[in-house]
Amino acid sequence: MILVTGANGNLGSTTLAALRARGAAATGGSRTPDEGMRRLDFDDRASLDLTGVSTLVLVSAGYAEDDRVVARHAAVLDAAVRDGVGHVVYTSLTTAGDHLGFALAHRATERLVRASGLPWTILRNGLYAELFGGLLMWGRDGVESAFGDGALAAVRREDLAEAAAAVASRPAPHRGRVYDLVGTPITAAQVAGELGVAHHPISLGEYRRRLLDETAGLLPFQPPMLASMATGVRHGFLDGTTPDLTGLLGRAARDPLATAVEAAAAARPKVGV
Repeated sequence: MILVTGANGNLGSTTLAALRARGAAATGGSRTPDEGMRRLDFDDRASLDLTGVSTLVLVSAGYAEDDRVVARHAAVLDAAVRDGVGHVVYTSLTTAGDHLGFALAHRATERLVRASGLPWTILRNGLYAELFGGLLMWGRDGVESAFGDGALAAVRREDLAEAAAAVASRPAPHRGRVYDLVGTPITAAQVAGELGVAHHPISLGEYRRRLLDETAGLLPFQPPMLASMATGVRHGFLDGTTPDLTGLLGRAARDPLATAVEAAAAARPKVGV
């Protein structure tokens, strides 16, 4: 049995669907499970029952400060060792993201995975095309961003889920492998062009000011994370590509630009509403 954690989240649910589409025996785990799923609360060790799980797809529980994220992952890995899980697939962060504000929790978890003694595969996922488009801010006559002229090797979440399913459904050939799953470089100007509007770059200082504004509704750890993404893209640290994603998919990756455009369009304020 394959088990996917965070199965009610975006990546987890899509990965579970991709596994089932392959005919794999798979279920999900969640703090708030749907019918047929296991209850897995990373903050409640007593809930972490992984008996009967052959392959664990550990979707990062990154929505917290680093110490809490790493503790959650450590608890799950301890349960995996105790309950005899046969293989762990961890969804990490692209190698190019080492400088990002949320990289430490991923790299610390990779250490834990390697030290667990379990067979493992690490999927270093690129940043989502959906996220890139959603981070563009609408102004009066176009979109604004702190990405400057920089490009992001963005990837669709659906492709990452299918890559995870490919590995989890046949893990043996991928034992001890680290894959860098990034897509095609796209820019904010390209997204704006597809939307038929202008792209207006803003400074990193202005972007941070907006993130720190009380009306932004962000948690304390989020502004530094988002600002690090902006400067990483702006200065050309996140535009590199590798063949790993297409290799796992066995086909070309889906167009990230179209996905980013769709996400940006969905965030556009409705006139008269």
